[in-house]
Amino acid sequence: MLARIYRPAKTAMQSGKANARHWRLEFEPASARTIDPLMGWTSSADMNGQVRLEFDSQDEAVAYAERYGIPFRLHEAQEAPVILKAYADNFATSRKVPWTH
Repeated sequence: MLARIYRPAKTAMQSGKANARHWRLEFEPASARTIDPLMGWTSSADMNGQVRLEFDSQDEAVAYAERYGIPFRLHEAQEAPVILKAYADNFATSRKVPWTH
């Protein structure tokens, strides 16, 4: 019952980082999913696959896993580079390609 602790990336459908600040603890799947022959739905007998716990910090998630004896793998967060842009840069004389309509 190995767990992953990570900070999820922001979705492509949003421009802000509001839902990407929390750390998440999820359990790795213990068994493969099976396909129901009648309906074609996928199912699993692993109930821990439905558990997702969110924490405010990495330390809280690690402390929770250690407190309850849950073996875990920690995935460090990768920060996106900050690129400062301004609208005036579109009209700068030092542009590599001149701006035109």
